[in-house]
Amino acid sequence: MPEYLSPGVYIEEVEIGAKPIEGMSTSTAGFIGMAERGTEKPMLVTGFDDFQRKFGTYIEGSYLAYAVYGFFKNGGQRCFISRIIKDANTSAKASLTRNDVTFETIGRGAWGNSVAIRIDDASLSGIVTNLFKLTVIFWSNNTLQASDLVPTAGGDPISVQVEKLKGRSGVVVEEYDNLSIDPQSPDYFVKKVNPLSNLIAAKYTGAAPAVPPNTGPPATADVLFETLAGGTDGAGSLSPSDFVGANTKGSRTGLHAFEEIEEISILYLPDVHMLNDQDSDSTVKEAITHCETLKSRVLIIDAKLGSQDISTLSPPSPTSKYAAFYYPWIQAYDPLNKRQKMLPPGGFIAGIYARSDTERGVHKAPANEVVKSATGVEFTVTKPEQDMLNPRGVNCIRVFQGKGIVLWGARTTIRDPLWKYVNVRRLFIYLEESIKQGTQWVVFEPNNEKLWARVKQTISQFLTRVWRDGALMGLTAEQAFFVKCDRTTMTQDDLDNGRLIVLIGVAPVKPAEFVIFRIAQWAGGSAATE
Repeated sequence: MPEYLSPGVYIEEVEIGAKPIEGMSTSTAGFIGMAERGTEKPMLVTGFDDFQRKFGTYIEGSYLAYAVYGFFKNGGQRCFISRIIKDANTSAKASLTRNDVTFETIGRGAWGNSVAIRIDDASLSGIVTNLFKLTVIFWSNNTLQASDLVPTAGGDPISVQVEKLKGRSGVVVEEYDNLSIDPQSPDYFVKKVNPLSNLIAAKYTGAAPAVPPNTGPPATADVLFETLAGGTDGAGSLSPSDFVGANTKGSRTGLHAFEEIEEISILYLPDVHMLNDQDSDSTVKEAITHCETLKSRVLIIDAKLGSQDISTLSPPSPTSKYAAFYYPWIQAYDPLNKRQKMLPPGGFIAGIYARSDTERGVHKAPANEVVKSATGVEFTVTKPEQDMLNPRGVNCIRVFQGKGIVLWGARTTIRDPLWKYVNVRRLFIYLEESIKQGTQWVVFEPNNEKLWARVKQTISQFLTRVWRDGALMGLTAEQAFFVKCDRTTMTQDDLDNGRLIVLIGVAPVKPAEFVIFRIAQWAGGSAATE
């Protein structure tokens, strides 16, 4: 309580009434798969160009890059990428150590052997001493060989023109100018390089002050140019454990790493198709368990390539209200091989989820939407065939004349009529996560009638806004939802044990999945009957 010790006027700021609840984002996706390069720590990607900077481009034996491209092409805006590698235990980081300074790739694998480090004069080296410039070069084809770096007669490193080195094509991907060798400087090379680089991490292991790898700022004619070495790829193949990942605190990977990222609301594993059928089914089960445990995201599942027999086609077991199943695969242009390629649809579907959320809202079923950049489908699904598949929870991708390739289904894999629609499941995730985050202030407040009234008012105002956006049924807010927080929702035992219980009921909008027009002949002029 404030103290009033002398006469005067005192102004105090107090809080009364409801606190606003900000709606949580529902359009952030999480992808797990193999990439050309990059870290195994999940990274936020905001566009396909950003993905290429951090993880490289299309590679054989992986669908990850294609899925990410389809996601952004269809309206996605943000996603987290968790890179996995084959047989992680035998992979090594590529590194270069010179005079107690180590440059190391930030992700494991043989790709690191294609990274070159170049150190030469800084642009301010003539004005300020002890400055140097670091250039990181990525070789897009063959790994650099030791014989490519021919020293001069005196043994000094030579200045290299990257574009002309034995016909190899090197690309300067990162450049850091005016770096300092002084650990106390704001331009210290470790501080400047490590937070920004997508390829390397620098570390000084000697006694201060640190020196650059070529023992001091080099003269123009004394340029260091070397490649990193020691990176290897595992000899094995992908396994379910690679997708599940490590669960070591501070270095989690795969699904375990995504447990720490609350923003993800759409999960997709494009490279599950690189596994055999048994391992693929096992991995999908792990992903379903992941979603059901967190209760904050939906898993997108693809049918297997070549699933032509629709008489036995159905979502994998166990069915879940946190998963949706899509069929068939789609055809799209492959920039890697310059031809059409069959691709799993999940990345494109995730983009449609995000696009529908942005344009209409999470309550709108992500269906009756064109699949952008798709040029064909693996199998044409007819209406009689979808009549068999839709009740099983198989969401079909169909071709309609004059409209193109369209997503034509919005069901989860579960048969429960309360949760059979994807948009209903995702709407409740949105409501639950928004309310949870927006009412953190309630914890440890005095649990009395005054608090109950504020909580009820806070949630009611949020749900009123949701109803006005068209996400709830009812002509009035009273018809759309109710919020109860009083002695009827809590016992004295609840109060004694610090529990505040709020009962919330909402009437979600269901999609018009079956549109029926009943038409009859009517004799003009006679009275119409209902």
